[in-house]
Amino acid sequence: MSGQDPLRLAILISGRGSNMTAIARACADGRIHARVDLVLSERPGAAGLDSARALGIETRTLAWPGAAERERFERDLDEALATARPQLIVLAGFMRILSPRFVEARAGRMLNIHPSLLPDYRGLHTHRRVLEAGGRVHGASVHFVTAELDGGPVILQSRVAVWPDDTEDALSARVQATEHIIYPRVIGWLADGRLAWRDDRPWLDGKPLAAPVVEDFP
Repeated sequence: MSGQDPLRLAILISGRGSNMTAIARACADGRIHARVDLVLSERPGAAGLDSARALGIETRTLAWPGAAERERFERDLDEALATARPQLIVLAGFMRILSPRFVEARAGRMLNIHPSLLPDYRGLHTHRRVLEAGGRVHGASVHFVTAELDGGPVILQSRVAVWPDDTEDALSARVQATEHIIYPRVIGWLADGRLAWRDDRPWLDGKPLAAPVVEDFP
């Protein structure tokens, strides 16, 4: 990648932004050929904003006005992103549902990570639901964002065993540790040209990605 500019990222967060921090550090350490130009939250008190500032990253807050005003919120978000000019928008614990209009205008240029092995356990409280269902395998999925909630094509999944004595917190921590590995990895694939969006689907290493890449973790 020498001679090429780093892939420009904007990361959207709602909370402490642990995945954002993992991605930003991977950029700063040179592990992926990308840079975070903007971290934006719809929650003014989001702890991740302080973490981003400590890393020297520009931050922005756009307070969520309520679902009835989502169109106005997305216009303001459009403007903020137009100023930052990211090549990739990264959702990292961003808890607002974006409209089909907003998402479809950025097809192939927006990623999300979800704490389950999609298509299983879309939505919230995935760790609790896995334990309640007696699941034996759990994990996380990095996927392209489409208008279908948690329904975009999955690129890479981490897979962990569910232990008999697991609690929700313990399982969550183990899955999150894998998220900090697989999310920067997918961004690195994009930055290196290995991963691309063509014909409304992901391609990896010059071939359509028929099924997610899966990596097992302890």
